[in-house]
Amino acid sequence: MSEGIKESPVNSTPNRPIVVEGLGRLPQFSHATLAGDLIFVSGTLGTLGDAFELAMGGTGPQTAQTLRNIETILQAAGAELRDVVKVSIYLADMTTFREMNEAYSEFFPDSPPARITVGGAVLALGAAVEIECIARRVS
Repeated sequence: MSEGIKESPVNSTPNRPIVVEGLGRLPQFSHATLAGDLIFVSGTLGTLGDAFELAMGGTGPQTAQTLRNIETILQAAGAELRDVVKVSIYLADMTTFREMNEAYSEFFPDSPPARITVGGAVLALGAAVEIECIARRVS
């Protein structure tokens, strides 16, 4: 190194997968990953418990169940929904945007995080909606 230039310390803290008991998942899948103060929540469906059964009733109920599942994942990682900073939503059918948005608004009534919604996605289990997000852990 040249004189006067200091080497930056390397953060050697490994990423830590989060797996929540009682929520369905494939063995190759973690519900989230911690990277420093950030929590990257994997694409999550509106499944019930640890089974692969989707909430009945289509996009609205599946959105609500998906967000309840994400809330559980965030709690396991030491955060809450209010700590979410970015949400990506995938809809099988964009004509169901209104139903999704109504259910979503119940969970983020004030100061919602940044969001994108993509329609026309073919989702696992024939789901109507899949949601992933990024949150920050606040100490």
